[in-house]
Parts: sequence; structure tokens; C-alpha cells
Amino acid sequence: MTPTPFDTTPTGPEPFDPSDPDAWLEWFVGVPLRVILVVVVGAVALALVRRLIRKVTEHIAEGTPTLRTSRLKGLGRSEVGSAILRANPLANARRAARARTIGSVLRSAANILIGTTVVLMVLAELGLNIGPFLASAGIAGVALGFGAQSLVKDFLSGTFMLLEDQYGVGDVVDFGEVVGTVEEVALRVTKVRAIDGTLWYVRNGEILRTGNLTQEWSRAAVEVRVAYHANVEQVRSVLLQAGEAVRADPVLGQHVLEAPEVLGIEELTAEALQLKVQVKTHAAMQWEVGRALRAAVREALSDARIPLAGAQQVVVLDHSPAEAGHRQAGDGAGAAMRDAARGAAAGAAVAQDQASKGSPA
Repeated sequence: MTPTPFDTTPTGPEPFDPSDPDAWLEWFVGVPLRVILVVVVGAVALALVRRLIRKVTEHIAEGTPTLRTSRLKGLGRSEVGSAILRANPLANARRAARARTIGSVLRSAANILIGTTVVLMVLAELGLNIGPFLASAGIAGVALGFGAQSLVKDFLSGTFMLLEDQYGVGDVVDFGEVVGTVEEVALRVTKVRAIDGTLWYVRNGEILRTGNLTQEWSRAAVEVRVAYHANVEQVRSVLLQAGEAVRADPVLGQHVLEAPEVLGIEELTAEALQLKVQVKTHAAMQWEVGRALRAAVREALSDARIPLAGAQQVVVLDHSPAEAGHRQAGDGAGAAMRDAARGAAAGAAVAQDQASKGSPA
């Protein structure tokens, strides 16, 4: 039916009447209620995700299993189980720092992801076109990806480094060009204090290889070069005695994990024989044990009268030209010595001839 110009029937929505309670209810059930539901659901989801992340990271930091079954609880209460679950203090601290760092990153990512989703849904409920926002976000993401490739690489490398526990605060590491003690570990950079005191800031994305000198366990090794004619079995026995002396030390012996081991001849030259004694130690204790082991080896070799291989003596002949006066004086002295030698030789020949004839000298 086509409306006529004189038709007064309203065709659009009825105007809002502030005095009508039904109008207020209908308005509230519409857009405001949907916006509130979106915000509430987003807040609840964010709280649940953050709680889950915090729970998992705290269990990792404490070294306890996330899912505690009855068997695990019984094991933890027993004396044997408590001894098994007891961790190294340094490793425990590293694990806690690594877990809390990862938890902080995950919580920040959850805040950004869920918060952005809630904001976009609220804008859509308010009648705004979110298509340009999505397109702009896509373009900005592409531009940021091209412009911040190194930054993203550093963050990804730092995340995987923490997950894999390649190194932690207090470890002595070798990054190739930088060797020192790790003082701080972050997602973008790692701070390393070198032996000379220099503090290096190393980007995680630039670390191509990592040598951890203080992870899990270490080994103190001492190389000994003895004379070529030394008795190898005697040297091995003396080196083992030195290693056992370090192992019996009341302080350093607590950091020795296994019995000392003496390897065979590592190097054989015309001047010396090289043997090696090594001891497995706790992490970061190889230097202290190594110093004590060197002192014990020196004392044991001295008591056994086993000489170390000495340096070769090098004789240098000086052929530089001398002054004329010195050269003439030297020539005169040489001629006099030659004449004296000839006279002595002639006298000896005459005496021998007379003795052969029986005449007195």
C-alpha cells in the first residue's frame, strides 16, 4: 500500500519518551546491555587467563608439579621424595627468575590481545565501522614488522633463551667476542660483566652461540709436562695422589663430584711428555679446585723428585762487526795464543822423542 500525502501513520521508530519506563528498559536492553556484557566477559576472561598464567609460572618457579596427584603428594611428604625434590639454590633462583619473566611477558600479551578485542567489539556495538581500524592495524603491523625486525628478533631470541634455560644470572658465559659473568637477563638484551670490569650489553638476537661455563657441573683440569725419560706410571700415580689430596680437603672436597682421573699421554715430543689430571666439580667451582689441584700437583712432584720439562737453552752467537782497535787487539791476542800453543806442542814432541831414546829431558 502506497502512503498518500494525507496519510499520518508513522513509518519510522517511535520517538524516545523519557517519562516512559518501558522506553528506558527497551533502550537499556539494546546497546548498553550488550556493551556491558562484552566488557564483563572480557574482564572475566582476562582475569582467568592471568590467574592461569600466574599459577603455572609460580609452580615452575617453586619447582613443584602443576597437577598434583595423590602419588605425587605422597612422594613429596616422604623423606626420600623431599631429598629428590630438593634443588640447587642457584638453579632454583634461576628457574624462578626465568618463570616470572616469562609470566610477565605472557600477562602483557594477554592484556594487549583481550583488551584490543574488547575495544573493537564495543566500538562495533556503538555503531562505528571498525573496518578502517582493522585495515589501519594491518598496515601498521606490516610497517612495524619491516621497521622493527631486529627488535622482534631480539624479543623472540630472548623468549626462547629463557624457555631453554641457556644461561642465567651468575653464570659465566662465552659469547665468542664477550666472556664474563651474566648480571641481568632481559628479553631484549643481556648484561655481561667481563673479567676486566667492562659491562657489555649484548642483544639477544645477535647471540649466535653460547658457551655456558657454569651450568650443572664443571671440570678442573691441570696439564703437566714432565721430562721425556720420566716413568709414566710413577707420574700417573703421583698425579692421582694429588687429586685425592684435593678431594680429601674438608672445604674443597665438598665440591668434588667424582674421583680424580689421570689421562694417558696427551702429547709426546722430544723434550717432554704431557699428562692431564682432571676432577669433576660443582658448577662455577672448577677455578678454585683447579688452583688447589695445581698446588697439590707441584708438591707431589717435588716430593717424588720428578722433574718437570725445562725450557730449552738457546745460544745466540753475535756476528756483529767490532771496532778496528778491538779487532786488532783481538787478532794480536789470538796470534800470541796460537804461538804459545805451537811452542807447547813442539816442547811436548821433543820431550816424547827424548823419552823414547832414554835420555833425560
